[in-house]
Amino acid sequence: MTAELVRGQNHPLSQVRLEIRVSAGRPVTAAATLGDESGRVPGVEWVAHPGVPTLPGLEVSRQAAADHRLAVDLDAVSASVHRVSVLLALPTGVGGPASFGSVAAPFVAVTGLDGTEVATYTITGLDAESAVVALELYRRQGAWKVRAVGQGYAGGLAELLADQGLSQAHQLAAGINDAVVQGLARSVPAPPPRTADGDRSRQAAASALGPDQGASPYGTQNPQGAGYPAGAAPADPAPHPPSPGTPAAPAPAGAGGPIDYSHPRRSTGAPPPPPPTAPPARPGQPATPVAGDATGWSMEERLYNQVWGMFEDLARTMAAYRSAVDFAETRMEKELDQVLSDPRSRMGGQGDAAREAAQARHLQLVDQAREALDRDLVQLGAEADVVEPALPAAYARWDNPVWHAYRVPMEMPMAVRLGDLRLPESDPLSIPMLVRLPLERGLWIDSGRVGSSEGAFADSHDLRRLAMESAVAHMARLLAVHPADEFTVHVIDPAGSGARALEPLVRSGVLAAPPAAGAAGVAQVLGRLTERVDLVQMAVRGGMTDSLPPGFDTAHQLLVVNDFPHGFDDRAVNQLRYLADEGPGVGVHLMMVADREDADGYGPLLDPLWRGLLRLTPVPDDHLADPWVGHAWTYEPSLVPPGSQVLQQVLTQVAQARAKY
Repeated sequence: MTAELVRGQNHPLSQVRLEIRVSAGRPVTAAATLGDESGRVPGVEWVAHPGVPTLPGLEVSRQAAADHRLAVDLDAVSASVHRVSVLLALPTGVGGPASFGSVAAPFVAVTGLDGTEVATYTITGLDAESAVVALELYRRQGAWKVRAVGQGYAGGLAELLADQGLSQAHQLAAGINDAVVQGLARSVPAPPPRTADGDRSRQAAASALGPDQGASPYGTQNPQGAGYPAGAAPADPAPHPPSPGTPAAPAPAGAGGPIDYSHPRRSTGAPPPPPPTAPPARPGQPATPVAGDATGWSMEERLYNQVWGMFEDLARTMAAYRSAVDFAETRMEKELDQVLSDPRSRMGGQGDAAREAAQARHLQLVDQAREALDRDLVQLGAEADVVEPALPAAYARWDNPVWHAYRVPMEMPMAVRLGDLRLPESDPLSIPMLVRLPLERGLWIDSGRVGSSEGAFADSHDLRRLAMESAVAHMARLLAVHPADEFTVHVIDPAGSGARALEPLVRSGVLAAPPAAGAAGVAQVLGRLTERVDLVQMAVRGGMTDSLPPGFDTAHQLLVVNDFPHGFDDRAVNQLRYLADEGPGVGVHLMMVADREDADGYGPLLDPLWRGLLRLTPVPDDHLADPWVGHAWTYEPSLVPPGSQVLQQVLTQVAQARAKY
C-alpha cells in the first residue's frame, strides 16, 4: 500500500534500490545531497547535480526537465552517509517562473525498481521560494526511512545548500545553474502537463486546493523538524507533528514563504470549508489573529496546523535574533582586535574612542534585533491569546474550560498535547507541544536528575513523585481523547511506589486491571502483551486479521512501567525491549517512568531502548531540540492544577463509557 505523506511525516523503507520520480509541470532542476550523521553536507563532492550527475549509490538527471527519475541504491552509499536529501530548484536566467508559488505543486514518488509506489508527497504551500528540499531518505537505528520535508527557500539553491552546511554554496549553485542553462538551450520544449489519467494525484491536489494552492496565512514561516527531536541526550528532538515528535517545523533563519500542512490528496468527502478570515488590518498594522486561520479539512486540523505555524514562527524569529546577536558580537570582537593590533591606537584617547565606537555599534545592532524580536513576540502572543481558548480538549491545557464540557469522543483526534515549549528569550510565551496519534514512539518520563534549576534542587524522592504525577496526567489525557473502547491502559508498579499517584485511575476503574506488583505481576503483564504483539503480527503478515480470536481486544494498548528495572529479570528486560521495538506497529505503546541511572547495571544493552523513547521531564527542562535550527526548547509538562476536580470528572465519564462495552 502506498503511503501518502504530508509534510514532516515519515515512512519506513523496505527496499534499498529505489527510484524517485518527480513531476513538476515546468522544467525544474533536480539534485541530491548526501549528509553526515548531523545532517551536514561536508563538501561539493557530496552533491549530485546536472554537472556531476552520479555519486556512489546515486544518480540524478543531467538537465532541467518537467519530469525526473533519480536512481538510489542505499547499500552503495558510503557508511558515513546518514541522509540523502532530494532538492528541486527553478532555473534562473531562462525566462521561466521565478518561484514555486506560480507553478503547479510538484509531486514526488518513491518507487521500487518495478514501479510500485512506496511513498508519495505533493509539495503544497510554496510561495516565493525558488528551491525546496522535497524529501529525505535517512538512516535510523540501522534502517532507512523516507520523510516528506517540503522546506522552501526564497533565496534559491544557494541559500538551501548553505543551510545544509556547504561552505561553497554560492559557487556550486551558480555552477549548477550554468550547467542547466546550457542543457536547456540544447533541449526540446518541455512536455505538456500530464493528463488526469496520467497524474490523478496532482490533478486532485490542484482541484482540492484551488488556484491559491491552499496558501497559509503565515508569510514568514519556515523550519523542519521534523519532527521533534529524537533520542535522550543531550537534547531530544521535539515532537510536532509529526510524529514526531516528530514534527515538519521551524526553518533556518533567512528562509521564507508560507507553509501548508494540509493533506492535498484526500479523495473522499467534500472540499474543506474556508478557514476563518481576520478583519482587514489597518495600514501599517499586523493582521488581527483568528483561531483556526490555517488550512485543513476540519477546525481541529486547522488549529493543529496553526499551532505548528506558531512553533515555526517562533523558531524562525528566534534564529534570526540569535544570528543577529552573534553577528554583532563577532563584529565587535573583530573591531576590537583591529584596535589592539595597531600599536598607535592601543594607548591614549584614540584607542578608547575606537573601543567605545565598537561597543556602541554592537549595542545598536543588538537593540535593533531585540526590537524586531519583541515585535514578532507581541504578534505571536496575540495569536496565542485567541488560539489557546479555541483548542479542543486533546490540545488544551487542563485549566481550559473546554474540559468542563468534556464528553467521551467518538473518534481519535489527530494529536494530543503533552506539554508546552518555550525559549528563554520568549518567556512567558509558550507553544503547545502536540504529538500525533497514534503514538509512533514510546514516552519516557524521566524521574532522574534534570538540568533545570527546579530539578537540580529537588531530591530524588520528590522527582520520582512528580514523575509519577506527570505520568498519571498523560495517561488520563490519552484515555480521555480516545473513544472508550479504543484505548486500554496496563500499569506495572512492582514495589507499589506509585500507588498514591495512581489512586485516581484505580478508583475510577479506567485501568485494564489493578497495577501489577512484584516479579510475578511483571512477568504476567509482559507475557500477555508480548503474546498479543506476536499474534497480531502473524495475522497481519498472513492476511488473516479477520481470524483473530473472538473477543480479542483490538484497542490500542498502553503499557506504563514505574520504577524500572525493579522487579525485572533478564527475560522481562528482553520482553520490554521487544515491546518497545515491535509494539507501536501493532498498537502496543510504552510509557516508562524511570531514572536511567537505576538501569546502569545493564550497560549499553538498553541504550536503544532509551533512544527510541521520547524523553519528557516532570519539571521544566530545556532538553528538547528542533532539528532545523537546533534550538534547545524548554519543555514544561501539562499538569492538572492543584485542587482541581477536572481529572476526576473526566475519568468518571471515561469509566462510565467503558462500562457500556
